[in-house]
Parts: sequence; structure tokens; C-alpha cells
Amino acid sequence: MLEILFLGTAGARYVVARQFRASGGLFLKRAGDSLLLDPGPGSLVYLAKYKISPEKIAALIVSHKHLDHSADINVLVDAITEGGFKKRGRVYLPEEVLREGLLLPYLRDALREVIILSEKDTYQVGSLVFHTTKRLLHSAENYGFIFEVDQDKRLGLITDTAYFEGLAEEFKGISHLVVNVVRYQSKEGVLHLSIADVKLLLKELRPELTILTHFGMTMLKANPFKVARELSAELNLQVISAYDGMRVNL
Repeated sequence: MLEILFLGTAGARYVVARQFRASGGLFLKRAGDSLLLDPGPGSLVYLAKYKISPEKIAALIVSHKHLDHSADINVLVDAITEGGFKKRGRVYLPEEVLREGLLLPYLRDALREVIILSEKDTYQVGSLVFHTTKRLLHSAENYGFIFEVDQDKRLGLITDTAYFEGLAEEFKGISHLVVNVVRYQSKEGVLHLSIADVKLLLKELRPELTILTHFGMTMLKANPFKVARELSAELNLQVISAYDGMRVNL
């Protein structure tokens, strides 16, 4: 069983800055192995809220450099390594994140390993196996992820990206999908998915379950729960909206 805990469902800087939704990222656990994807502002606080000990987290994954996905990387590495006194934990990140110094050098040395993410590659954290997609269409080096659930179940995570031809192909064969949908309607020059884009993806992928998350203000105003119900009815698929603290077991 793969357990998912939404430590936060905020997307876009205004929602994060005002904390209309929490911005702690996504916590995944399987068979005692756990990792945290995109440790945004407040990750450490939200871990404490849900009584998760940081030193038990095996790995952090940073999808890209933007602060709503990476702000707490250093404080979490410090917590995982107990101030650098215990060499433990791994961090997976794009080369751009490392090059721009988001992970402090002294903390880098405290980790067991720092792994640079690349396109179409496979990684393993204990019982958690995941693959990267090709680079997504965003203003920073960014990848999507596919996690193995069991022999015939796969969880796709579409992080921040604009829609592009071939995006659905990267997630072909998934059974479950978590998708960052910042905008209700698309806006020229904004490299994020909108609900119209999500419809295109779901018509092609048709996953068993889709979870919408990472909301900007236009999504909050549209009411993500209502939007999910409408998508479910229109597409005859199970679509739900994530909320802060939501747990899902696959």
C-alpha cells in the first residue's frame, strides 16, 4: 500500500504568501519507507502538526527551484541529519537547484547522498520506486514523476507545467494521477495547467482516480471541490479535490 499525505495544497505565490492553503508538499510512505516531495514553506511545521518525525524521512525530492517547492529544503535536511551529526537522508533534485545554491553546502555534506534528477530515469528509496518524465514546460528545470504502486498500478504526479503535445504520453499507463492545477482558466504566458488542460489529459489517460491540488487564486475562487465534481460528471471519471491534511491509500 502506498500512503499519500497532502501536507499542503497551495499553488502560486499569492496563495502561498497568504497561506490560504498550506504549502508543505506531498508526503509518501510505503512499507516503512517515506519521502517528501517539494518541501515548500512550512513543511517542517506541517510535519510536526501531523506527528511525523523528520529524522525518519529517507529522502526529499525537489521537482524544481521555485520557493513554493523548495523553501524548506535546508531546515528539513538539518532536521533529518539532526544538525549534521548523523549522516543520513538523500535529496533528489534537478541540477539547476544545486547550481543556484538552494541546498547549502554544509548541509549537503551531512547527507548520505545528493542525486541529480535527469529525464526518463529510475530511482529507488527503499520500497519506493519512481521514474522521471521528460523535462516539463515550465520556467525552471522541472520533471514529472511516476511511482510504482504494485505490478499493475502506477501513480503519476504532474508537477508545474504548461500543457504541451506529448504531455499525456509521458504518463501513459498510470492508474492514479495527482495533478498540479494552478489556474481555473489558462492565461497566455503563464506556464501552469488549467482545468481545460486537465480535461484534455484525463480524456486521454482515463485514470481510476485523479486528485487535483496546488491551487492558485482562480481555482480557489472557482471552488476546487465543485470543479472536481463537475469534471467527474462530465468525463465519467473519479476526480476529487485535495485538501490540506488529506490522506489517500492506494
